[in-house]
Amino acid sequence: MLVKAGSPVDQTIKTLSVYMEKGDCIIDGGNEWYENTERREKAMAELGLLYLGMGVSGGEEGARNGPSLMPGGSFEAFKFIEDILLKVAAQVPDSGPCVTYIGKGGSGNFVKMVHNGIEYGDMQLIAEAYDVLKSVGKLSNDELHSVFTEWNKGELLSFLVEITADIFGIKDDKGEGYLVDKVLDTNWHEGHRFLSGLKDERVEAAKVFKTGGFGDILTDQVVDKKQLIDDVRKALYASKICSYAQGMNLIRAKSIEKGWDLKLGELARIWKGGCIIRAVFLDRIKKAYDRNPDLANLLVDPEFAKEIIERQSAWRRVVSLAINSGISTPGMSSSLAYFDTYRRGRLPANLVQAQRDYFGAHTYERVDMEGSFHTEWFKIARQLKN
Repeated sequence: MLVKAGSPVDQTIKTLSVYMEKGDCIIDGGNEWYENTERREKAMAELGLLYLGMGVSGGEEGARNGPSLMPGGSFEAFKFIEDILLKVAAQVPDSGPCVTYIGKGGSGNFVKMVHNGIEYGDMQLIAEAYDVLKSVGKLSNDELHSVFTEWNKGELLSFLVEITADIFGIKDDKGEGYLVDKVLDTNWHEGHRFLSGLKDERVEAAKVFKTGGFGDILTDQVVDKKQLIDDVRKALYASKICSYAQGMNLIRAKSIEKGWDLKLGELARIWKGGCIIRAVFLDRIKKAYDRNPDLANLLVDPEFAKEIIERQSAWRRVVSLAINSGISTPGMSSSLAYFDTYRRGRLPANLVQAQRDYFGAHTYERVDMEGSFHTEWFKIARQLKN
């Protein structure tokens, strides 16, 4: 089945199950919530039917040339169709078919959900790189085409960087200039509902702030294009590491919680071909988990740690430049904040815990002794003021 998630899946199953015999298998290839898959697998088992929730990634090209497949649920069902999936999946010369049995329950759908989050994280980071290069660096579409084409030969080699380069080279067949400049800057698809979709409100807000002397870009400073391009490349790569680290850790945490025993290196392997996030970068991730299957975070893998340290100065320069220019870079900025939070041994959460204990007697723990503690903060503070 490849139908819209939710009730349409239940309706389709109800229609199909009438014609099915014990031992038959239903495969849901849609973007379904993983708990729905677990509910359906249990219900189908009571009818003697097998059920798989299978993530499918690849878009139109994947449909024609082979997608990345993420089947989870009944292992018995997977073994019945394994030969078919191995042939249908995208084939990568150095790592084989882009399919593997993900794990029990709704693991296949959960992994696909996180994959989609990583995918949109990639696209957002690329869009921010484009914005900085265009708005601050004043790069033309021809220059952007050349930059992304060059980037696609190195560490950023990927499907998304490749198509980004293509997009910058396509002229508008319905008017003057390049097509990318005619595309409306809203994102109303795939369930997104945020500021990027509030086009009318943003246009009105721009008018309000423009009357106060605030244009779209807050500075006209001249920058060294060559240096900026190199800095943005490094910032994009460092942000990408953090984005994938968070996605893999989300999968790891759910795997531990549910007892799925997911193999993160194997996930990176099946994403190397067919799917939207396919990239040379994924081979680095696979090798990291091959070196240490119990890796707590990609950031502490020796190779990734070295790369992010080498790039963090450029990363900070790009984020600072964007902030000073009034350009929103939520992906790069939050990735940098994640890195800075993760690498610090002590955070200011001690103050938050003290505040909670002050107003709500929620107690706190100490760094120098065991147990939970409560302090009469208000009483002591009043005494000190008197």
